[in-house]
Formats: sequence, C-alpha cells, structure tokens
Amino acid sequence: MQTLLITGGAGFIGSALVRLLVGERQVRIINLDKLTYAGNVDSLEAVSGQSRHVFVHGDICDRKLADSLLSEFQPQAIMNLAAESHVDRSIDAPSAFVETNVVGTCTLLDAALAYYKSLPEPARGQFRFLQVSTDEVYGSLGATGCFTEDSPLRPNSPYAASKAAADHFVRAYFQTYRLPTLTTHCSNNYGPFQFPEKLVPLMILNAIDGQPLPVYGKGEQVRDWLHVEDHCRGLMAALEHGRPGEVYDLGGRSERTNLQIVQAVCAIVDELRPDLPHRPCADLIRFVEDRPGHDARYAIDPTKAKRELGWEPRYHLEQGLRETVAWYLDHPGWVERVTSGVYQRERLGLAH
Repeated sequence: MQTLLITGGAGFIGSALVRLLVGERQVRIINLDKLTYAGNVDSLEAVSGQSRHVFVHGDICDRKLADSLLSEFQPQAIMNLAAESHVDRSIDAPSAFVETNVVGTCTLLDAALAYYKSLPEPARGQFRFLQVSTDEVYGSLGATGCFTEDSPLRPNSPYAASKAAADHFVRAYFQTYRLPTLTTHCSNNYGPFQFPEKLVPLMILNAIDGQPLPVYGKGEQVRDWLHVEDHCRGLMAALEHGRPGEVYDLGGRSERTNLQIVQAVCAIVDELRPDLPHRPCADLIRFVEDRPGHDARYAIDPTKAKRELGWEPRYHLEQGLRETVAWYLDHPGWVERVTSGVYQRERLGLAH
C-alpha cells in the first residue's frame, strides 16, 4: 500500500485531498498539520477512525519531527500543502508567512533530501516531492492572456512573495540535488469546508445573517475559479503522471469578477433561503477600501496539465457555487465551531 505524507492536511485544500484519497484510493495518509486558525479536525470527520489515516499535530518547521515521520512511515511521496494562505493576513503580518511558507518548506525539503538519499532503488526512483502553490506567484495580468508554466514569477503581496520564494527553493533542490520535485499552481479554490475569511464562504455566511457584503474597490478584479475537488484530482494526477522538475498549472477556465461572484452567491442564497427577511441579498453589497497592491486579474492556461496529466476540471462554476452554498446552509454547526475563535468575519489587510 502506498504511503503519502501530506502536510497541511487539516486545512481547506488539504482536508479535501485527504478525504478524496482515503475514499477512492488504497493509500495510507500521514497527515501533518499545525492546526492554526485555518486548520480544523472537524474537516477530517469523514476519515476519523480510518486505519489508513494517521493524524500528527506538528509543524513543518520542526526538522526532528519531519525526520522521525519519514523514518517511521517510509512514504513514497510528500505533498506539501502546509501554508499561511490568506493575502489580507499577509499584509497585516508578513513574517508568519515567511516562517511557514519559506522556512517551513526549506526545512521539509532538507528532510526530504536526506530521506531520499537513504532510499534504495527502486524506491528512490519512485519518490516524489509535490509542492502545492498558487497562481498569485505570477503577479497580475492585463485584460487578455493567461499565465502558463513559463510565466515569470512577479509576486505583489507578501503571501505571493512567500510562495514564490518556496517555489524557487523547490526548483533549486531539483536542479542542485536532483530531488524529484513537482510544483503545481492553482487558481482560486472554492467549495465546502473553506475557512470563512475567503471570499465565497464569507459572502455566503454574511448573506445568510443579513450582514454587509464587503467588496473591495469596485469589485472589478478578475479571478479564475476552481472547485477544490477538481484541484485535488489535479494534484493526484500530477503526483502520478508528472515529470520530476516540472511545473503544472491547474485552472478552472472560469473567469469572473469578484462582484459577479458575490452577485451569484446572493442569487443562490435568495433561492435556497426564501424565508430570509432581508432578501434580496444583493442589497447588502457594500463597496469598501481596496486591498493594498490588489492584483487586477489572474487566469491560468491548463493546457499542459491536460496534455501531460490527462486532467481537466469537472465542475462548472454555477454548479459548484450552488452546491457550495447548499453545503454551508446544511452545516451551521461546522461554521459555528470554526468561527468561534479569534476571527469573527472582520475586515483584514488594511495594514495602515
């Protein structure tokens, strides 16, 4: 049975990946997560008690822990999803992003390299290190065109800069040490279990509660939206079929302005909750001060992933958004538990 070490496996994308792998593949998952504000063991309820899922509470910056997990469980691959991921938080406190996203990734790379060197053949030839990154490392696009794997890295936020730095280290470990690495860049993810500081769940929950729906600037920023399950299937395809040293961009081919996304969420909430006294929810939209350094447009060309990995998204955005809104409506207990800590849906990222 294949064993995978997945870091950040209690986060939004990580937990979706764990649930998908345990549900569909005969694999054993070693799930390492620090359980920061965005990590939630409730998101792993579907795999709790499964013998093929081993949860470890720990930090990727802990080299001794990484070494011990690699030695004990002998994984065939490491999938690094552990990251500070919210742009607004990176504006307020960038050093935390450097610590986890850069130092943590380097620590994990060092541990992976030592482990890789210790492996006999053919295990060494089968080992992979998959770095899960973001399209934000590419910076901002104009009105036309798409990012490709050959686009230069031009990050504009502290979050994007920390992920770009990690990507450079992953490339360097392949070029310098021949560690068999892979890197993926994804567009904006959405779906169930997403922490409510992100756009889609924040708008859903505020619309349900009749709270203002804050839209940065005029809401004209364009993003390419990818359902988290489609993203996870892309990660699995990259791990199984990707060529070491390569980068694969995973996009949904679903460009929308932020305002269009908020309006779509409002329309779905109106339909699914006709009892809300404050309908139509679009009346709750409020335009607020824009985020500093806000990128105008992201769009990914996933042609390489389709050609080399056989991957393409299954979800249409309208279908995915509707299912996502329905999930949040059906899971108020999860929402209450995940928002009972410090974050209470307030505005982040002003960094005055």
